[in-house]
Amino acid sequence: MKFEKNQKIENKVPTSSMADIAFLLLIFFMVTTIFKMEDGLPVTLPRVETAQKQKREKIMNIWIDGGGNISINDKITQVSQIEDILLTMLSERPDLIVAFMADDRAPYGVVSDVMEELKDANAIRVSFTSDPKSVGAPRRRQ
Repeated sequence: MKFEKNQKIENKVPTSSMADIAFLLLIFFMVTTIFKMEDGLPVTLPRVETAQKQKREKIMNIWIDGGGNISINDKITQVSQIEDILLTMLSERPDLIVAFMADDRAPYGVVSDVMEELKDANAIRVSFTSDPKSVGAPRRRQ
């Protein structure tokens, strides 16, 4: 009597623990990888030794409130009038400094339009100022 062999030998790779191994490799690479943050350009900002207070006549104040209203030296104006006002004031005083102050809720489109008008009028001495008391302290929204 001849017996037949019912055992077949299969060539299989056990994959039941393959997901565990892949997960452990993923954790290993995440832990050992060094993430380098962007350093940016090395910039050394100047420090003020002594500040000179400018005369009021040399400064022109431009204010933009939260509603987008523009005021130049306490006179309400429109964006289209800014260049003409700047050109006349710069012709009278070439050493004029423009102090530009905008509310943090001011529409950025209006701020951008005013900055374009400053460029068109060739106002090169512009100071973007802020309230030093409010820096670092966020304002409460109502």
